[in-house]
Amino acid sequence: MRTYILAVLMLFAAASATVIAGGYDVGDKATDFKLRNIDGTLVSLADYPTAEGFIVIFTCNHCPYSVAYEDRIIALNDKYANRGYPVIAINPNDPEVQPADSFDAMKERASEKGFTFPYLFDEGQQIYPAYGATRTPHVFVLQKDGKDLRVRYIGAIDNNYGDADAADEHYVEAAVDALLAGRSPDTETTKAIGCSIKYRK
Repeated sequence: MRTYILAVLMLFAAASATVIAGGYDVGDKATDFKLRNIDGTLVSLADYPTAEGFIVIFTCNHCPYSVAYEDRIIALNDKYANRGYPVIAINPNDPEVQPADSFDAMKERASEKGFTFPYLFDEGQQIYPAYGATRTPHVFVLQKDGKDLRVRYIGAIDNNYGDADAADEHYVEAAVDALLAGRSPDTETTKAIGCSIKYRK
């Protein structure tokens, strides 16, 4: 019995280690990527040499949580892009699993909403596991540290997805404001609330 329990615990530990190894923690160095934007161009973070950091948001078309946050995502870019922290939105879903998140549907949605930021397609689903995104939306605030990019905040946009006016904890804004003021965010991680990322099994 002890051998069985030990084996189960070892399997659980291995699985946990795999999950942790597959995503970033606050303070980790984030790698760049090159993904297709809705206009057909390839976009990487290196394309923004004057940026101080980035608000990377894994989001999509179909998820009601993502839809509820679209205006707030646009507002984040309007507020912070000119201050050095542009929004970079990434659709991590496999369109074979969720057709509403196809590349053509991304272009349509971005046009309907008037997205003012890149909306990139994680084709092959290589980037979201590297970051450790599990939900849409899921935010990673990055800050330039010399030639590196460091993760400074991970989690939700705010504490009320259903009613923007009722939100009284604006996590991403607070994190970026702190970084712009030369401080570390008071809140560095929160739980991302949203739809699970759709991947092909």
